[in-house]
Amino acid sequence: MPRNRVVADLERLLGRDKVVAEESIVRLYAREPSGLQAGEPPLAVVFPEDTGDVSKLLAYAYRTRTPVYPQGSTTSLSGSAVPGPGVVVSTDRMRSVREVSVADGYVVAEAGVRIDELNLALAERGYMFPVDPASSSVATVGGAVNSGAGGMRGAKYGTMRDWVLGLHVVLADERGTAMWIGCRTVKCRQGYDLVRLIVGSEGTLAFVTEAVLRITPLPEAVVTALAFFPSLEQLASAAVAIKEAGVQPYIMEFMDEETTRVAAEATGAAVKVEGAMLLVSVDVNREAVERMLRWLEDMLRRSGATSVYTARSAEEAEEKGLYQIRRAFLPAVGLYAEKMGVEKPSIFIEDVAVPPTRLVEAVREITGLGEKYGLPALIGGHIGDGNLHPSVGFNPHDPETLGRVEEWFTDVMRVAIRLGGTVSSEHGIGLLKKKGLEMELRSLGAEKALDIMREIKRAFDPRGVLNPGKVV
Repeated sequence: MPRNRVVADLERLLGRDKVVAEESIVRLYAREPSGLQAGEPPLAVVFPEDTGDVSKLLAYAYRTRTPVYPQGSTTSLSGSAVPGPGVVVSTDRMRSVREVSVADGYVVAEAGVRIDELNLALAERGYMFPVDPASSSVATVGGAVNSGAGGMRGAKYGTMRDWVLGLHVVLADERGTAMWIGCRTVKCRQGYDLVRLIVGSEGTLAFVTEAVLRITPLPEAVVTALAFFPSLEQLASAAVAIKEAGVQPYIMEFMDEETTRVAAEATGAAVKVEGAMLLVSVDVNREAVERMLRWLEDMLRRSGATSVYTARSAEEAEEKGLYQIRRAFLPAVGLYAEKMGVEKPSIFIEDVAVPPTRLVEAVREITGLGEKYGLPALIGGHIGDGNLHPSVGFNPHDPETLGRVEEWFTDVMRVAIRLGGTVSSEHGIGLLKKKGLEMELRSLGAEKALDIMREIKRAFDPRGVLNPGKVV
């Protein structure tokens, strides 16, 4: 359908103030941080203000077969937020926290609410929503639901699938059916688990307008230790020893030696860097702070740490810069690439996971892949749950280099599969990981699962207008 016709229809349907068709603005919604972007700009960007607006829009999309691309803040790294020819639907005007019930343990938030905004509201009551993607300052509730987001606290709290109780969704059918699925209770059996099906579906099954999310009390205290090890083997043994001792870390992060060195250089680290980095935070009662801190430092040193820096609170950890090196991971990738001769590099971020006990093998193999393909690759991630983020800086305008990056990307996924892991932990499948998903399912003898997923897609979205081309 011609652009002018679609824009005119949408303006009549929703109001002119909710539709933007100016190409210079529309192009801003046509790319994501992965570097992927639409081949041509979308027809328009629509800003619904409530579920009713979304319902009208999806009924129209169904009737006219107009593709619809849901977007939060476009922080996806898998291509799932990249639109094609059609209409981008932004949740930016749906940013209300509808309800907070500490007694019942949940919050109801609209899809456009930022994760950090949500936690500011919850902190006033001594609670938090624990899923913390790196982009939490801008990442939205709806985007986190659709991507199945995780984060550094995943070592203890898991990902979105563990924290979504219910969803208000709109279907792309003749009526734009809006319905609540799930419950406001932790125990909930409604036949097939449609909530879990929507979480991580990347906007391909239904449009999420509100979510019922579990909340948890803020920890009384969080102690932190930043340790450096001569070898990855010693670092990994320390991580295993902590967990085998019955301590569940609040956060457990690592970077290999080269990545640690580059990140420290990029930030002017406040601590002396020597070897691979392990960052561990544990939440405790106030009375246990000193005991846990002594135990943690002793455990790290007995595992081979050459230096350990500690903090008795989150505030002290920030003052001492204990998180500084880990947070510099992505800038370090760019800096490293520039030092290797890459001008204005783009950054490609992998997102595989292996069982934590196989992490050293994975890092060794993935490091070898960077050398094999001649790419400036660095590696770090969430050792607490085995989630690795090998990353490479490269020139996206050089076809030969781009080809090597794509081969490296695929081989990293093969390593994860061979070691009993998965090709995608928290970034999703989108466009970039469709081949990897096929490889993983084939390795499990589960090729039929793709057929089942396609049937589910058809059941929810019979005309294929919701974020087409993603996942399957």
